[in-house]
Amino acid sequence: MPSPEQKFYQLIISRLDGDKLSSTWYQEQIIDLVLKGIGGLIVFGGEKREVSCFIDKLQSLAETPLFIASDIERGVGQQIRGATTFPGQMAAAAATDMHNSDSMKALEDAIEAIAYESIEIGINMPLIPVLDVNSNPDNPIICTRAFSDKPEVVSWFGSMYIRTLEKAGLISCAKHFPGHGDTAVDSHISLPVISKSIGELHTVDLVPFIEAVKSNVSSIMMGHISVPAIDTLPASLSKKAVDLLRTGIGYEGLILTDALTMHALKEVRSVAATCVNAGIDILLHPENPDAVADELHQALAEGAISEAKIDAALERILKYKARIKNIRKVRINFDKNKTLSGSISDRSITLVKGESRTAPLRKVRDMSLIFAADENKHDLSVLKTFIPGSMHVREYQREALKELIIIALFTRIAAWEGSSGMHDEDIHIIRDLIKRARNSIVVSFGNPYALRHFMEADVLIAAYDTTEQAQSSVIKCLRGDIAFQGRLPVELK
Repeated sequence: MPSPEQKFYQLIISRLDGDKLSSTWYQEQIIDLVLKGIGGLIVFGGEKREVSCFIDKLQSLAETPLFIASDIERGVGQQIRGATTFPGQMAAAAATDMHNSDSMKALEDAIEAIAYESIEIGINMPLIPVLDVNSNPDNPIICTRAFSDKPEVVSWFGSMYIRTLEKAGLISCAKHFPGHGDTAVDSHISLPVISKSIGELHTVDLVPFIEAVKSNVSSIMMGHISVPAIDTLPASLSKKAVDLLRTGIGYEGLILTDALTMHALKEVRSVAATCVNAGIDILLHPENPDAVADELHQALAEGAISEAKIDAALERILKYKARIKNIRKVRINFDKNKTLSGSISDRSITLVKGESRTAPLRKVRDMSLIFAADENKHDLSVLKTFIPGSMHVREYQREALKELIIIALFTRIAAWEGSSGMHDEDIHIIRDLIKRARNSIVVSFGNPYALRHFMEADVLIAAYDTTEQAQSSVIKCLRGDIAFQGRLPVELK
């Protein structure tokens, strides 16, 4: 049982930078937190073997087992070098036929691969799945991180992820309650406000979370989002939002905040104490874990929070920590996982408009690649090798058009970006090029909603990631090596 001083630290999951492990001083800082009783660590970056060895060392030093969390929506390779990167959630949905047993088995195999690679590293709390229903096409932070814009589809995939992760002994995490899908603001930057009635929430956004509870999800992450129909406070600070989850939906597992470093909470004072008073169990990724522990200690001494609140959170935490002791590693075939990832990527590529006979392109000699992307953010090397002589859209607008133009749109869904869309200037230029071109193909790498601006193109193709793997999959489809097999998980209105 943690000491009175350690109790406060048990409620905190702090940051672990894998790329800083070469520093003895940094390692000592993390070890110091573990000896103080930190509840867990959220891993960002690092090399597979180095991170794994350090986590093993920390677990051996910890009096109470550590939660090791990580944002691995695209597989462990999203964070850890040497592990496998899988297509994101929307790509997985596009690749999977919910009525085909072979297709469902491939998805289950992929989730299992993510689960056992997590265990290999020492991650026992993968912060997946995302259960937001992406009903806002201009959502700058969810978008392709969601499975779909349909609650029943999100629920189906979410339950599949949860059951498979939990079967491996992991602490799955549904996020971001009560639903971050209908926002046009990135909560890393400022606080989104969702003006929906309780009835509307129950019809759409809450549906996947209700199913997640039925699937025995171990943890649920509260979003930094304000839903006035529930409370004017952000859900991560709201007792009413926690009561909706506990009493309204009947959830008994762990509740954690989204990262406390996010700017959605920058105007709020006494964040940690407010969260604990609301009934939150775990404070995720604060900037300064020692300061948070001190704040909780002081709040308890002043009567601002009760011992009962701390003890209730601690009881739930220790219950789940007792379970993670039983997780066992299995032998990992990383080559097999890479092949599996590639096959899901291949099956995700979606022909949104046009005939499949537009491929193969082997016979087309007079074609050019035009891209709309910041090359500092995206690696276009695979696509450029396929079609030499590529050019940025703003450079190409005065060039003589070839027989076929292939326009590649690259958009990125990432924290602190604030946008998942395109520049208006680029949209106007591309529309003009499509009007002038004899034949045009527009491919969206990333945000599929970008295609809605170019419905007049002859062919529209959706890939859901910007990776080299996604580019290779699109090229296979264009060459006619494989068929277009993807299903569009969202509506392009």
